[in-house]
Amino acid sequence: MSRSAPENREVISVSQLNRTARRLLEGEFPTLWVEGEISNFSRPGSGHWYFTLKDEKAQLRCAMFVNRNRLLRFQPENGMNVVVRGRISLYEGRGEFQMVAEFIEESGDGALLRAFEKLKQQLFAEGLFDEGRKRPLPQLPRHIGIVTSPRGAAIADVLHVLERRFPALSVTILPVQVQGEMSPQQIVRALELANQYNESPFDLLLLTRGGGSLEDLWAYNTEKVARAIFESKIPVVAAIGHEVDVTIADFVADVRAPTPSAAAEIITPDATRWQTAFSRIERQLAGHLNRNLKRLEERLRHLRSRLQHPGRQVAEHKRLVASLQIRLNATITASLSQTHQRLNLAVSRLSTPERKLVDHNQHLIRIQERLQQISESKVAGAHEQLRHLATRLNAVSPLATLERGYAIVTDNNDHVLVDPSSVAAGDTINARLQHGRIVATVDEIHHDDGHLDGKMMAGSGASMEDSS
Repeated sequence: MSRSAPENREVISVSQLNRTARRLLEGEFPTLWVEGEISNFSRPGSGHWYFTLKDEKAQLRCAMFVNRNRLLRFQPENGMNVVVRGRISLYEGRGEFQMVAEFIEESGDGALLRAFEKLKQQLFAEGLFDEGRKRPLPQLPRHIGIVTSPRGAAIADVLHVLERRFPALSVTILPVQVQGEMSPQQIVRALELANQYNESPFDLLLLTRGGGSLEDLWAYNTEKVARAIFESKIPVVAAIGHEVDVTIADFVADVRAPTPSAAAEIITPDATRWQTAFSRIERQLAGHLNRNLKRLEERLRHLRSRLQHPGRQVAEHKRLVASLQIRLNATITASLSQTHQRLNLAVSRLSTPERKLVDHNQHLIRIQERLQQISESKVAGAHEQLRHLATRLNAVSPLATLERGYAIVTDNNDHVLVDPSSVAAGDTINARLQHGRIVATVDEIHHDDGHLDGKMMAGSGASMEDSS
């Protein structure tokens, strides 16, 4: 009898089979929520939890490792109805099918939590939680609206912090029920009224209440409240419950605070820090102003020392004219005295009284004529010199310049303009004339090279051109 040929087959070990089965289970089933009753609960020294989850017809072995179970806020017990979130796996060592738990909640909260997660995913997909659309809070709000119960502990904590940090802040409480059937509707209405209040607009809204169970906080997990926060034109800060409490309102709000007191710290500036900053800025400003004043005073003293008033020049020329007049009178007096002396000497030399009288009379007539000529010449020369000095004096006088039809042009700072580049088109200038002044606006500027920048028109309608 002949032997049959060996079959082509692949033989695997038990470990390989269990490993493959585990991979198939973990890949096939995503995270699941399973509800049932706890039995056979144990907690060995490792800290891991092992229990069975069962209903009327079946049971499922479960394990929850220490890094997960220490985050729970309650202690599971046998007979307790719970909802377990986890993943399906296979314990390769014994080939046992099991569920690795990641989170456990009591069955009473299960429906609410599932509704919470469903709405959270929906609003997240719609973009209500996007960080890019959230607005920054004002650094110094003037008017804050607080949407909360006026009799709760949260408002007392908030008001205490606001009074301590920034007493000058204006605060308005928008009273609402923070739990119950009417709570969501009242919260939505309060947010709408706050956005419509224009008499003294709100800079910031604080949505807050104290801690409580998931059911107590449910008003802040409703879709209508979430959309009202999203549609608010005013930045919203949410401080719902304690630090461990998280609501849909926290995700939608512009800023989430862990507690009501922390929210009050976030939304208010520190008055002491602001006062310190103001004092420092005041000192810096005062020092800057004092330095500028000293610099301007020094410049004014320097300009005064260089400036020579036209009246001083006129006074000096008047003193010079008076001195020349005195010298002229002295010269005339001395000349007349010498002439009289010569006349007396000539009279004393006459031979006979009659002849001498005739000669002296003739001589006297000639001398008088000469004296008259000398006097007239001296006076004419003195007058000519006086007229020459007066002409020179008049030439340096600004008033004489005005009499010849010229004007003294200054800018708004009363600085005399000698260069057209000192002004620009559109500047205002003052033109001093002999009998008044003209306020004009520069419209056009002519330079020595013929370049034209603009034209200067008088405010009354008369035009003036640059004197250069």
